[in-house]
Amino acid sequence: MHKVASVEVEKNIMKANEAIAERNKKLLENNNIYCVDFVGAIGSGKTSLIEDIIENVDENIGVVAGDVISKFDAERIKSHDVPVVGLNTGKECHLDAHLVEHSLEDMPLDKIDCLFIENVGNLICPVDFALGSHMRVVVVSVTEGDDTVEKHPLIFQSADLIIINKTDLAEAVGADTNKMVADAKGLNPDVKIITSSLKEGRGLEEIIEAIKEQKPENL
Repeated sequence: MHKVASVEVEKNIMKANEAIAERNKKLLENNNIYCVDFVGAIGSGKTSLIEDIIENVDENIGVVAGDVISKFDAERIKSHDVPVVGLNTGKECHLDAHLVEHSLEDMPLDKIDCLFIENVGNLICPVDFALGSHMRVVVVSVTEGDDTVEKHPLIFQSADLIIINKTDLAEAVGADTNKMVADAKGLNPDVKIITSSLKEGRGLEEIIEAIKEQKPENL
């Protein structure tokens, strides 16, 4: 009985989340906003990537920065003079559509072209929670180990773009970048995979172009 009840509750939660996510997406599209969800573990380089994109594109960008308790990432992004809403999840290890829905109430939707959502640093919990975005970018660093991709298949299968970052450190940490690329390709054969070293400026232009390529024609 307990297992059945647990499954039913989970189904109800996921169904409710999907409904809110669709509502979020519709609101964004009604305001001609393209939304990208960035997922990755702590230290993968998500915040740095968002900062670099902001500084190298002409679009007006707003950011929802999710974290468990800290506002550090939100403050970093705010220094780039873009609207930012910081979301603290408390004990939860992911953002959900309901949290994002509330964040949109504080975002000047009439003044932005793109919304970037930085999810909580985790490769497991965000998998099943749609937020209302048009694209999911998964960022993984070679410093996490070259077996990280194969250990987290679901998040990479859900990705619309995979970035393998900090490749300049691969030799130092004994990571095989080619293995990570092959593992990602095996899990998601059609996805675009970009290797990068944001510290050295490698891969950024290709990432920006890949994000632009997936923008819906109606936005």
